[in-house]
Amino acid sequence: MTSAASATATLLALGGMPMIGQGDDLSGMILDALERSGEILLDGDIIVLAQKIVSKAEGRAVSLAQVVPSTEARELALRCDKDPRLVELVLSETDKVMRVRKGVLVVRHRLGLVLANAGIDQSNIAQDEDGVALLLPLDPDASCAVIREEIVRRTEKDIAVLIIDSLGRAWRKGTCGIAIGVSGMAGLLDLRGTPDLHGRQLQTSELGLADEVAAAASLVMGQGDEGRPVVLVRGVGRGRSKGSAAELIREPELDLFP
Repeated sequence: MTSAASATATLLALGGMPMIGQGDDLSGMILDALERSGEILLDGDIIVLAQKIVSKAEGRAVSLAQVVPSTEARELALRCDKDPRLVELVLSETDKVMRVRKGVLVVRHRLGLVLANAGIDQSNIAQDEDGVALLLPLDPDASCAVIREEIVRRTEKDIAVLIIDSLGRAWRKGTCGIAIGVSGMAGLLDLRGTPDLHGRQLQTSELGLADEVAAAASLVMGQGDEGRPVVLVRGVGRGRSKGSAAELIREPELDLFP
């Protein structure tokens, strides 16, 4: 497997994306935003999408007024000092509760991600009187594939699509963009067996390629009120044409810090 490293890459956050609602045609909106930005897609481009617009389009917003917390959720809410209804939503998306303390609820999401609150968020989404929470897409890899297939159909360009989110990391402060959905490129790039500068074969190197693209795109996308949920990435080698975010998840039996 050859390296995806390139000497030059460009990233452009597309302006003019409207507020997204359930059922919206994201592929068409992305192409409209590209046109408004004066850009046309090229083979090899990567379209990076913020998780929130995909979740909104897929109807993953839930009013807390509709949530009835279980006994488990109420007990856990007392331990982490959170709304029991929000905790109930977290549990509905969770395979395992990993850590709990005041203000913190870290879980292993059903997708395999280890993150706070199962990725459920209330920022940058219209709220009602009782509050609204936004869940991660049901299957981000499948969501990427659907969007990519439609864009390829309309443009006849060989592109990739990522869905990204910002997660905290063990042992480090601050969040960082990671890929939770991938289509049209490698998620994980295996560099084992390729030579280093001195001809020595790499023994353990596996590159989280999709995560590196996600982190770069997150810089220009922003985290607050910027309103730039779509980024065009150009000049990054994509490795394999088939890949997924699922391949980035470490198997639980290989986790050194369970």
